[in-house]
Amino acid sequence: MKKHNFSAGPAILPASVFEQAAEAVRDLDGIGLSVLEISHRSAEFKAILSEAQQSVKDLLGIGDEFDVLFLTGGASSQFYMTAMNLLANNETAGYVDTGTWSAKAIKEAERFGAIKKLASSKEDNYTYVPKGFDIPSDLKYLHITSNNTVFGTQFRQLPDTKVPIIADMSSEIFSRPVDMSRYDLIYAGAQKNLGPAGVTLVVVRKGITGKVKREIPTMLNYETHIAKDSAFNTPPTYPIYVCLLTMRWIKAQGGVAAVAANNDKKAKLIYDEIDSNPLFEGTTAVEDRSLMNATFIAKNDAHTAPFLEACAAANISAIKGHRSVGGFRASIYNAMPMESVQILVDVMRDFTAKNG
Repeated sequence: MKKHNFSAGPAILPASVFEQAAEAVRDLDGIGLSVLEISHRSAEFKAILSEAQQSVKDLLGIGDEFDVLFLTGGASSQFYMTAMNLLANNETAGYVDTGTWSAKAIKEAERFGAIKKLASSKEDNYTYVPKGFDIPSDLKYLHITSNNTVFGTQFRQLPDTKVPIIADMSSEIFSRPVDMSRYDLIYAGAQKNLGPAGVTLVVVRKGITGKVKREIPTMLNYETHIAKDSAFNTPPTYPIYVCLLTMRWIKAQGGVAAVAANNDKKAKLIYDEIDSNPLFEGTTAVEDRSLMNATFIAKNDAHTAPFLEACAAANISAIKGHRSVGGFRASIYNAMPMESVQILVDVMRDFTAKNG
């Protein structure tokens, strides 16, 4: 029975990636060993890691001016690792508060230096992305959460500043082109667009680490992982392999630009229905709507439970919204096929015909 998986994460991956990953569990490329049991020091895994790192660079359009790391701990570990490694006690970093994850990032960063909250949309339940706020030129960096899974907002344009940017891109990595000249560091938990839970991608500009004077635990020091090429200890070998398969799939689609064009079409399909359907309405500012996580509610709350039942009957999974927003959330990551989005739209239309 086919399920249409709109989960915010762990999320959908391409069908071909599942097939290749499953086969590699039995036998990796005919070597007689499972990908789960090969040594992280073996030639086979070194080749996987090297291709994965180069694929990240290819998809981001960068070269050797950046180091590519595959770490553990999720994006939540990067909330403190970024500040711990980059922000000295006498320096100030700016943060934009656009939701649950940016608020957590601010809380962790405050342990390591002065944090200036430049703007927040909290008072309006994070229904928009702040704009036009002042960004002091002497900040060490500006931190943003580029896409917000819970509230369904996204930075469609970067803030106007020459200050280096650090971004949590967990829920939009490789979903649209990125101008990496604006960033000193980006990070992403894999479990949205890149791979399974268990590995975290960090892309860090060379030359910005190793400058703070504080003592950093070995495993939390970017310098450790840069020097050991993400293999200081045993890395999450299988999740890295699945990330590689996913990046091969993205390249086969035509790269990030081609994937982005498809994502635009999927988002337009669902948002056009939300805007035209008399029983539903969006929960975020139109200009800040996420292309990855479409959030909406029933205008009449009495329709919420019956609509969820209608979705379940159509094999639509994980459409219920986050508890802080309510309603519904359709996560339409890279691997989400247009057909599944159309099924959701058809259910909305059929529900309205019966209940409007």
